[in-house]
Amino acid sequence: MMKRGFGVGKYNSFGGKLQPGETVEEATLREFQEESGLSSELEHLTKVAEIDFYFPYKPEWDQTVHVYTISFFSGEPQETEEMTYQWFHRNNIPYHQMWDDDKYWLPLVLEGKSLNATVIFKDVNGENLVEYKEIRLL
Repeated sequence: MMKRGFGVGKYNSFGGKLQPGETVEEATLREFQEESGLSSELEHLTKVAEIDFYFPYKPEWDQTVHVYTISFFSGEPQETEEMTYQWFHRNNIPYHQMWDDDKYWLPLVLEGKSLNATVIFKDVNGENLVEYKEIRLL
């Protein structure tokens, strides 16, 4: 659950912005560690999605999100300044407390599929989608 910043009040995954000279994969591992207290290595990352998000009423929020799964990690999860954590069984994911698009693409990722998608939100809160397009890879 995001406690501050982008997506506050919604269940979300770990993530953030690139630091200078950092690859997307390095940023993924850094953000994972900073926001969860857990750590992993590059060889345990698998890219499963790339999603372009558009917010017509707040274009400064437009972004491309790279989604990775992590096959092995170590440590104990911790609450951080940005997030609290909670594990959910895949049959009980609280999509109603997440970004509206998650209910479309996350189940596909959990089934082991990889995809590219475009999401356009109708309002700045990400509560209503205008359009969702999915293109599966591999």
